Amino acid sequence: MAGGGILTSRWSKGEWCVRICIAIAATGLGYTAITYALAYSIRGIDPAYAHALAPGDGRITALLSEQLSGPEASPADRVQSDSLARQALHQDPTAIAAVATLGINAQIRNNTALARHIFAYGNRLSRRDLRTRLWWIEDAVSRGDVKGALRQYDIALRTSRLAPDLLFPVLAKALDDPAIRLALVSRLKTQPTWSGPFIVYLADNAVDTISVASLFKDIAKADVLLPAASRAVLIRRLGEQGKFDEAWNLYSAITPGVDRRRSRDPNFTATPAEPSIFDWVSIENDGVVATFQHDEGGGVFEFSVPPGIGGPVLRQAQLLPPGEYFLEGRATGIDLPGSSQPYWALICANTAEIGRVPIGVRSEGKFSGKFQVSKSCPVQYLSLIIRPSDKNEEIIGRIYQVKLNPIKQ
Repeated sequence: MAGGGILTSRWSKGEWCVRICIAIAATGLGYTAITYALAYSIRGIDPAYAHALAPGDGRITALLSEQLSGPEASPADRVQSDSLARQALHQDPTAIAAVATLGINAQIRNNTALARHIFAYGNRLSRRDLRTRLWWIEDAVSRGDVKGALRQYDIALRTSRLAPDLLFPVLAKALDDPAIRLALVSRLKTQPTWSGPFIVYLADNAVDTISVASLFKDIAKADVLLPAASRAVLIRRLGEQGKFDEAWNLYSAITPGVDRRRSRDPNFTATPAEPSIFDWVSIENDGVVATFQHDEGGGVFEFSVPPGIGGPVLRQAQLLPPGEYFLEGRATGIDLPGSSQPYWALICANTAEIGRVPIGVRSEGKFSGKFQVSKSCPVQYLSLIIRPSDKNEEIIGRIYQVKLNPIKQ
């Protein structure tokens, strides 16, 4: 009683009721805010539960309509998703997911005219909705509109982080069509943000490597940036698939002046950061150090091999036509007896060795020799081979020049 007297003495009965009502209202507002926060946190995982928590939110309602209109949806599901989509648009006229649901359902019912009308409205709302973009791609393809389809690809790939995983494989499979390759080169000339990742994807993953090689040649002709790493990867993959002619055609298209009858870069001045199989490739393992350096006279290849270790340290793939060839070059620092001297070997792709040219310090470090290439050996590898030394010291050497040319020009 005493406590009640103190309270009533401070606040009138009216003031007390007002304060109680404010507290109840505040509690209700807090609950609502928490409910909506929970609904938004799970809307992508469980849109049905999110909709139950926040039935008046148009964007959540639209997500539920999207879930019910998936590829496995039954006719009843699509009727319900239509109803939810209309409800979502009534709650929020900008709910693009609801528009896409209505458009997809119309297309499923073969009402293309209605679907086109709905998706045209969706285009006015947003260019970022992936389902809308996918429908426009399919619509352009069905009408044979290659440029229109690629325009939609471009929009999707620039606006959706999910698009590359979906669209790169589809676009890669379409490259066997020359018209698509031509239109794609025109699109890539505008340097869209996705061009680099797409080129990397093609080099690493595309199944039809020949079509990708054709695209890469067209890209090079159009002066579109073609990353060296991607070129090297695709040329290597073509070689691994036994498609050496196609690999060479791509290499020669992006490397002016090369001749398949001759080795390349005799003075080690090119040394690309990402060499292809037709460039000089250094081989480092088991403690071997093999590097390209530059001095006043040009380039030089240096190698250092631990005691007891041997094998190739430098290699370049060749596609020499049948005939006789002359190898010559210059080296320093190799002071070993004949049985231990490094040597150049020309080896067929089937591992059969055509011949050897040893390297010594006589004749001022110059070396030379001949190889006879037969028709049965269309692919060869010119390799610098180190023989394991019996001495307890490393083998060190420098190659300043090596070139392989046909004897009959």
